[in-house]
Amino acid sequence: MTVLSVNVNKIAVLRNSRGGHAPDVVRAARVCLDAGAHGITVHPRPDARHIQARDVLALAALCRERGVEFNLEGNPFAPPREHYPGFHALCAQARPAQATLVPDGDAQLTSDHGFDFGCDGATLRPHVAALKSLGCRVSLFVDAGDPAVADAAEVGADRVELYTGPFADAFAAGDAAQRLDACAETARRAQAAGLGVNAGHDLSQANLAAFLSTVPGVLEVSIGHALIDEALYVGLDTAVRTYVEILAGAPGGAR
Repeated sequence: MTVLSVNVNKIAVLRNSRGGHAPDVVRAARVCLDAGAHGITVHPRPDARHIQARDVLALAALCRERGVEFNLEGNPFAPPREHYPGFHALCAQARPAQATLVPDGDAQLTSDHGFDFGCDGATLRPHVAALKSLGCRVSLFVDAGDPAVADAAEVGADRVELYTGPFADAFAAGDAAQRLDACAETARRAQAAGLGVNAGHDLSQANLAAFLSTVPGVLEVSIGHALIDEALYVGLDTAVRTYVEILAGAPGGAR
């Protein structure tokens, strides 16, 4: 069964907009886990615009307490700065089950592309090795349709995460077939190279079932923005439970 990791970045955005501690990121994560989520994801950025280093450690402790996966995302190339010790330092402190490497720059509003293995492969290899020495499973963010996706295995990664933003946009426009085919083919190429396949970015209740019905063997989906949007209307517990039901009804899901 595909598992759900809930990204709670947006809870921190709301908290930081006012200052203080409300809404509480750890409390929100606890609600998600109580509702059936299989893990928690965060993507702290160097500018600390949402998730901060203290959140990372608190969420890591919660996930250890619950015996669930903590997935920490970030750019391994971003240097440390005030309030951000660097991705490797955070991983060394938090010891996430999974480290997902994403090539996002400081100015990006959100992650919007995968690694270029022709340019990044050699420089990624030592970062991957260092994270694996901490006991982290390592996943690399990749574009659907990348013919070089198998190179992720060559640099030592365990999994790739398909960037699903273009699929979500095409689905909303009513013309997702080509994007779905690209996701499915990329998943197959990755799996043939021995890589596990995750997926994330703009997946939602509306498009998740269609995605999983076409893309084979997806191990994990990381969902944040859409889930928090939906939770504004129905509540966080209900939103998470709905995703878990979708996953259970997908090919290979629990019956």
